[in-house]
Amino acid sequence: MRNLLKKITHPFLKLGLKLYYSKPRNYCYENVCVKVHPDVFPPHLTLSTKILLDFIKPINLSNKTFLELGCGSGIISLFAAKKGAQVTSIDINIIALDFLKESAIKNQLELTIIESNLFENLTEHSFDYVIINPPYYPKNPKNIKEQAWFCGTNFDYFEALFTQLPNYKIESNSIYIILSEDCELDKIKAIAKKNNLSMKCVSQKSVVKEINYIFIIDKIES
Repeated sequence: MRNLLKKITHPFLKLGLKLYYSKPRNYCYENVCVKVHPDVFPPHLTLSTKILLDFIKPINLSNKTFLELGCGSGIISLFAAKKGAQVTSIDINIIALDFLKESAIKNQLELTIIESNLFENLTEHSFDYVIINPPYYPKNPKNIKEQAWFCGTNFDYFEALFTQLPNYKIESNSIYIILSEDCELDKIKAIAKKNNLSMKCVSQKSVVKEINYIFIIDKIES
């Protein structure tokens, strides 16, 4: 029943949410503010962005290299930069990146911003921290906006992600991904394992009766 309710209240289906996201809206965390375009993943009423922000808040990021894969609004990237990290933000959505550039200027923070489908246009391979807030609904996206929500009926996003991710996992770095209890966790873990990667839960938080998990991704020892 709860899964059905989530589908009914999905932002693409409920008129009220469509109206709410019909114009750019500001989102702030710890005095860092971004303007979020309607075609960009909305941190306002979703849970994952706030959970990730709270998760990285106590981490010492001073002079650490930090990659946000699929940055969306970029609020996580900007907060990491405020904490002293050297941040690279990548996304496939040009509108998201243009708005993020403006937000970086307004917050007087430096970011390296790259248009890229996953790691496609990324030349640097070594980051101390990698943060991933992925799409996980198994449906084919119809446009750039839906790519922030839908991973493809065959979990194409995760197939591509976990194929490429081993190139960015080094012994000393930390790669984190957030997922909801409502996604097909076993399927996603199986795709990771197929690519010699493990997913270990390091944090879980229940908000509005939905549990979100943060996993750390490591290579499986031979």
